[in-house]
Amino acid sequence: MSQAAKSERLMNLVICLLVARGYVPKSRIRQVVGGYGGQSDEAFERMFERDKEELREVGIPIETGSFDPFGDEEPGYRIHRQEFELPEIRLEPDEAAVVGLAARMWQHTFLSAASSAAVLKLQAAGIEADTRSISAVEPRVGGEEPAFWPLWEAVRDRRAVRFRHRKSAGTQPLLRHLQPWSVLSWHGRWYVVGYDVDRQAPRMFRLSRIVDNVQPDGPAGGFEVPPLEVVREAAANLAPPEQAQRSRARLRVRTGTGHALRRRAALVEAGDEPGWDEVTVTYSSPEDLAEELVVHAADVVVLDPPELRDAVVQRLQAIVKASA
Repeated sequence: MSQAAKSERLMNLVICLLVARGYVPKSRIRQVVGGYGGQSDEAFERMFERDKEELREVGIPIETGSFDPFGDEEPGYRIHRQEFELPEIRLEPDEAAVVGLAARMWQHTFLSAASSAAVLKLQAAGIEADTRSISAVEPRVGGEEPAFWPLWEAVRDRRAVRFRHRKSAGTQPLLRHLQPWSVLSWHGRWYVVGYDVDRQAPRMFRLSRIVDNVQPDGPAGGFEVPPLEVVREAAANLAPPEQAQRSRARLRVRTGTGHALRRRAALVEAGDEPGWDEVTVTYSSPEDLAEELVVHAADVVVLDPPELRDAVVQRLQAIVKASA
């Protein structure tokens, strides 16, 4: 089975369990999630159990239960939206892992279409679906973070890795040896948290500052991942500190997009053109905000200040050049 087919199935499973208002029985999941329907009973059971374990290993909170007080209904599964989404300030790694997975997979158009089809199938099967939950995994376009998939697979396989990482702009990259625990997304930027073998302590690294290919540095299953509470605490302690936000940016945001920007906006107003809103956000670093804005592609236009607009344009031009 191809990686694309597996990614589509995992994405559909996440969407299915996220948008359902109640617990979804396994029999319904088999009907609506692409990739399960053509399997024998035994093959489906094995595939479904592997998929659940793989998602749970990276922190996706799949809950098992039923609303039937008499216990006559088939038990089902769901994902709480509150546990799925990242809070505005406090980093929750288990939620961030889900957002990271979903946002990366949304980059492929066929996954977006397939996930929408899964929601329609869920509704056709008689299960009430909250389609607003899909905004938590809104489509993004990214031209960076080539380290994402190698690190995602390393987390899944519990395989140590090595890479060269630049601590900040203009600094010399250093070789890092890491036992990765989880891949996180926070304020539009990607991080990997794990055990730094050289420093013998937990560390977190921004993916955009990894300057070469991520290389395997040991066998699969080569280390044990700490309990989720330990990973969560480490990520929260290592998260970049909130800086004083002194500047304001005015953005033109397409209606129905840019949900993360809207949630932290200081002001949202109807734009001069139909289908667009004017969103004002505060920031401390134009470079960091540019990294966040560029993934929205044509859905976000910087109106002001000019230095932020220039930073976004430079990044978009770099993406186009790299793709040529």
